[in-house]
Amino acid sequence: MSDLADKRAFYIDGAWVAPSQPHDLEVIDPSTEEPIAVISLGGQADTDRAVAAAKAAFPAWSATPPAERLACVERILEVYKRRQAEMGRAIEYEMGAPRDMAVEDQAGCGAGHIATFIEAFRNFEFIRPLRPDTPSSMVAWEPIGVVGLITPWNWPMNQVTLKVIPAILAGNTCVLKPSEIAPLSSVLFSEIVDEAGLPKGVYNMVNGDGQGVGTQLSTHPDVEMISFTGSTRAGIAITKAAADSLKKVALELGGKGANLVFADADDKAVARGARHVFYNSGQSCNAPTRMLVERSFYETAVEQARKVAEDTQVATAHQPGRHIGPVVSKQQWDKIQDLIQKGIDEGARLVAGGPGLPEGVNRGYFVRPTVFADVTNDMTIARQEIFGPVLSIIPFDTEDEAVAIANDTAYGLTNYVQSQDGARRNRLARQLRAGMIEMNGESRGRGAAFGGVKASGRAREGGVWGLEEFMDSKQISGWDPNA
Repeated sequence: MSDLADKRAFYIDGAWVAPSQPHDLEVIDPSTEEPIAVISLGGQADTDRAVAAAKAAFPAWSATPPAERLACVERILEVYKRRQAEMGRAIEYEMGAPRDMAVEDQAGCGAGHIATFIEAFRNFEFIRPLRPDTPSSMVAWEPIGVVGLITPWNWPMNQVTLKVIPAILAGNTCVLKPSEIAPLSSVLFSEIVDEAGLPKGVYNMVNGDGQGVGTQLSTHPDVEMISFTGSTRAGIAITKAAADSLKKVALELGGKGANLVFADADDKAVARGARHVFYNSGQSCNAPTRMLVERSFYETAVEQARKVAEDTQVATAHQPGRHIGPVVSKQQWDKIQDLIQKGIDEGARLVAGGPGLPEGVNRGYFVRPTVFADVTNDMTIARQEIFGPVLSIIPFDTEDEAVAIANDTAYGLTNYVQSQDGARRNRLARQLRAGMIEMNGESRGRGAAFGGVKASGRAREGGVWGLEEFMDSKQISGWDPNA
């Protein structure tokens, strides 16, 4: 990356435009703590201009045949794949994902989501009978209008593609506000969309912060929907801000996933769970950060988790390898350090890691992979989303106790079960309160929706559900099936 690359421009109405007023913000490389680029934070005039462009483009775009919208997205995928390595490099520098992981996983999941939406859209019926025996009662799926898309820094392209692609496939026009902490990938994504040749105004991007552009989109009378991914605190604020205009709000928020490990779990279960917590330096809302372990297997599990933590290498994002990088910012680093210290102060047993920088590191926002044992579910580290590489291990005696501990949280995004007993897994899958349940390390199927319940929000992103999230259903009677 060149020194202080100039990324101040916004993408509005099919062109790169200067901010209405300068409001510069430096983008910091978390591996070095050095500035690498400068963006501008948008103001009300920029938001208004982007929304006006999207509003003007909506009538024609919403009337475009689905096949034409699909062709546009197929071109986006083609350009994205060609520039995927470049995208990985942007994410490596803006939020600290290690080089290989940034290209393969961070940038790679964007390509995967676009391809999955293309697959789901090909078979999507925009108008269909209510039931086989009601040929004149129809359900029509129609675009909502102008949608505001607010995305986070931890998985930039994961979230941008989970919002932009279904929004435009559904026939909406959109304004994207990416995280101001990690905006470079979204600037590049805007270049990709531009190269793919979307009609003017269908896709727009304005950089800004939550208090500025985020609030402006949430309160704008011409924005019909807000789709937001981020903290529960911010999700609550957005919901309140959007209430006066009665816009649809879709929220994908935080998590405090429970991973129920029974004594009959496979021999890789604990290591798999611990690695998942440390992956992306702990900055994943679906991380299984509470490991609940059956007491007969408890000390063995603690030792296995300790070994994973001690074997996990921490290093700069700017080198290949299977290490973890820094967390995204000094603010996040400070928060994580405070919570690690809180775990010690409240009596949890520190098994690995702990406060401070890893050995041999004197700059960069690096966190030691940390494991706490003997955690109780009322401790701060078991209640709050830490968003760092910190695992809390809690013992349980019975299946019912494990369920009670797992469900005793404000959150409900992803819970995990490790057991060879199929009947037990099936029971727990229904009893655990979460939008997603993953068992024995098996990934959810291609096209499955991502989303939670309770304080994790109730958005459904991905696949057919992700398309429907960006549409309204219309119920029609008296339809002539022969016309």
